Amino acid sequence: MPTFAAVDVGSNSCRLRIARVVNHKLKTVAEDREVTRLGSSVFDSGLISPEAMSATLRALKRFHRTVQSHGVDKIRLVATSAMRDARNGAAFQAWVKAETGWNLEIISGLEEGRLIHLGVSNLEPGAAGRVMLLDLGGGSCEITLSDKKHIKETVSLPLGAVRLTEQFLSSDPPTADSLAQMRRLIQRELRKAHRKLQPGRVPLVIATSGTAAALSDAWVAMARSAKGGAKSGKTASLGVVPTSSVRALAKKLSKMPLPERETVAGIGPRRAEIIVPGAEVYAELLESYSLAGFRYSPLGLRDGILEQMLVAEDSRAREHAEFEHERWESVLATAKRYGVDIKAAEPVRAHAVQLFRDLKPVHKLPAEYEGWLAAAAMLRETGKFVNHQGHHRHTQYIVSSSEIYGYTAIERTIVSALARYLGKSRPQPNDRALRNIPADQHEKVKRAVVLLRLADALNQDRASDVVRVRTKIYPKRVYLEIEPGRTGAELELWSLRREAAYFREVFARELFCTLE
Repeated sequence: MPTFAAVDVGSNSCRLRIARVVNHKLKTVAEDREVTRLGSSVFDSGLISPEAMSATLRALKRFHRTVQSHGVDKIRLVATSAMRDARNGAAFQAWVKAETGWNLEIISGLEEGRLIHLGVSNLEPGAAGRVMLLDLGGGSCEITLSDKKHIKETVSLPLGAVRLTEQFLSSDPPTADSLAQMRRLIQRELRKAHRKLQPGRVPLVIATSGTAAALSDAWVAMARSAKGGAKSGKTASLGVVPTSSVRALAKKLSKMPLPERETVAGIGPRRAEIIVPGAEVYAELLESYSLAGFRYSPLGLRDGILEQMLVAEDSRAREHAEFEHERWESVLATAKRYGVDIKAAEPVRAHAVQLFRDLKPVHKLPAEYEGWLAAAAMLRETGKFVNHQGHHRHTQYIVSSSEIYGYTAIERTIVSALARYLGKSRPQPNDRALRNIPADQHEKVKRAVVLLRLADALNQDRASDVVRVRTKIYPKRVYLEIEPGRTGAELELWSLRREAAYFREVFARELFCTLE
């Protein structure tokens, strides 16, 4: 049973969850959380402070010991808003790598919203219908509209609780002027959200993360106190925090100094430091969209990361087929966005997949490279959108920088490197295209590049119909037997023979190409 770990390095706190696959589902075996305030100085100075780096690294080292003790097979670390904004983010990534051996991946706000949606929609009861998801973290707020577990729209706004605290609330309690300035910014950002996301009627609003948890707990405590210790009414029984109660909490908390906020049931000492802007964002957001309230869910980014690991690795997991379909649709959408002729690219993809399967005893690549090869084949000409000259370099940049559903940053970088080396250049360890790929993948990338170059060579004559190829493998040589199309295959044969020297260099076997 494989064991996965997910680490969310947020602007306010770091969170770890470890889960084991049991009967094609995830079972949590350990979790941890530490408030590190990574974004405490970023939103003011643009730099992560040494103190915040040290605090975060201490938490990650503790997580590392936990991960090792549970024999984790695969781990993914993602960083969000603070790292997106920090000018010294790369230095911190290098420090994390040196101290733990882990690659810290910085994800976009849209990817953050997508992963949260994946976790909540698959695991939260009632989330399969039309739902609005709200996630307010330390640096940003993600709003996602979902219908039947499919994302309709996602918006990421710079309205995190730590960010707004640093920008506006220097006094305690906050002054009326600073609160007014903060509200104007929140309202301005929400007007931008309304231009992109117009949900109409939404039966259910689900909110995740610490601010939502604190507001929900505080509301429960207020309701119990008001009714002699028990919640009452239909809304309370459903666990939905009414918008009017959120507004009342926002007003109440904004008038309290920190020591008083710390005593409010459900808030807690660390959350009390940043609860005022968090409550204000929720109140403004719910009112601006005319929403009745929200239901808190303890699920979040870590759960989405783990869910993606599960559906990507376990072909028998319930959502695996849907995940693969949506991932490929995202590849096609990216190709179309940059003017790729899908019909012309499809035979290259088909030949790349065929060669991967037929030549497994030769290349010995992990199974995931088959999908990466297919994606690279489909995206290999996106660079022509920028310029035909040097388009392979442009392709590498476009693919590695694009939002492609279901691919981590390292996976996108590998796909971009495969598409990069279809011209005269060959992969070299110090190349820019390989710089962000783990060293243990470099040789695998080189082998996959050979397969994609062969697939590309098999599709040189765009005017002819698609050629067919058969493979024969011997200890010291490989034969590719080409069945010509109606207009022959001389150009393809010539192109394949040009790859023989590189094939020999990589696989230590001779490549012979013949026409049937």
